[in-house]
Amino acid sequence: MAIEIKAPAFPESVADGEVATWHKAEGDTVTRDELLVEIETDKVVMEVVAPESGVLQKIAANEGETILSEALLAVLEPGAVAVVTGSASEASATESASGEEVAMGPAARALVEEAGLDASAISGTGKGGRVTKQDVQAHLASGSGAVSSSAEKVPDMAEKNAPAAAQESPKAIDGPSSERVEKRVPMTRMRARIAERLLDATQQTAMLTTFNEVNMAPLMALREQYKAQFEKTHNGTRLGFMGFFVKACCEALKRFPEVNASIDGNDVVYHGYQDIGVAVSTNDGLVVPVLRDADFMSIADVEAAIRDLGLKARDKKLTIEEMTGGTFTLSNGGVFGSLLSTPILNPPQTGILGMHAIQDRPVAVNGEVVIQPMMYLALSYDHRLIDGKTAVQFLVTVKGLIEDPARILLQL
Repeated sequence: MAIEIKAPAFPESVADGEVATWHKAEGDTVTRDELLVEIETDKVVMEVVAPESGVLQKIAANEGETILSEALLAVLEPGAVAVVTGSASEASATESASGEEVAMGPAARALVEEAGLDASAISGTGKGGRVTKQDVQAHLASGSGAVSSSAEKVPDMAEKNAPAAAQESPKAIDGPSSERVEKRVPMTRMRARIAERLLDATQQTAMLTTFNEVNMAPLMALREQYKAQFEKTHNGTRLGFMGFFVKACCEALKRFPEVNASIDGNDVVYHGYQDIGVAVSTNDGLVVPVLRDADFMSIADVEAAIRDLGLKARDKKLTIEEMTGGTFTLSNGGVFGSLLSTPILNPPQTGILGMHAIQDRPVAVNGEVVIQPMMYLALSYDHRLIDGKTAVQFLVTVKGLIEDPARILLQL
């Protein structure tokens, strides 16, 4: 009996999704739990796997189609084995210029035929060397030429310039190229949603930023002293700075509950817990997974959780539950070399702390000018709820806890 493969059930915050990539074609044999298709939503990319082993009989939603929650994606015949016929061969492979057949999905095959490419020249990254749509797009972007029958459709840049160059004078040839190449691609759903939320944050909040700087020397010395023992004791978890900053923010949020609150219409919602969002950069955009009840986590727990969430974000494995909620956010632009910035709020949160690069600077210590590793901190806050005095005191509290890490453990 055929099995209907449906899209995941989307939460209330996600209206619909888009079929991003099919990893299997009609007529392909699949195994249980093998990846079939990726669904891109406003927040995450969801993977749909095969519920049973069998043959993918029909694809009901093609790449690029917008689908609703639990919409029909495909039909699977469990226990069946793919039969290679003429039509099946055409559905799962494209003949290269040398006469060999190259396995690829329907979207990739259509793009190859449209551009007139030699399929054998494209490196496949899919399972078993299958050429995916992304492989074809990367091949085109690299400037690789099409086969001669379609050379006019996708010309190589050198070929495109050659006729014009031949008619120009030698002086014109020696000058800069007149080609002004542009590439227009649609925004992904995730990037479009990120853009929408950032614009809303700037237009619908009274956002202001206050700055301070923190001497990282005490924390760096503590880390240097215990990092080897810490990693050994906590099963390979490395001792970084994020664990200390998360714990310092949790303590400061308890003292200044307005920074941990959110605005809901005409109401202020005070949260009696600290769910800390940690901004993570991915190839698809910035995502903010959340550490639930971070105030009850140890520094080792925080470091391990941040590492796991970072790996999930890189591999597109984050769930919507791991990205929703949050009462306060940390953003560490310093890992990319940012010296100073004004982070944008993540509504409905009313505060976000920006960390930056550590830089040796001359500072006054006990009446003497010495070189110390300093970091700028930036707290962006919603002035509708948080007064400047509260914001400054919150940031000074974080600064004091970082410059004297023992106070974090002693809650002083």
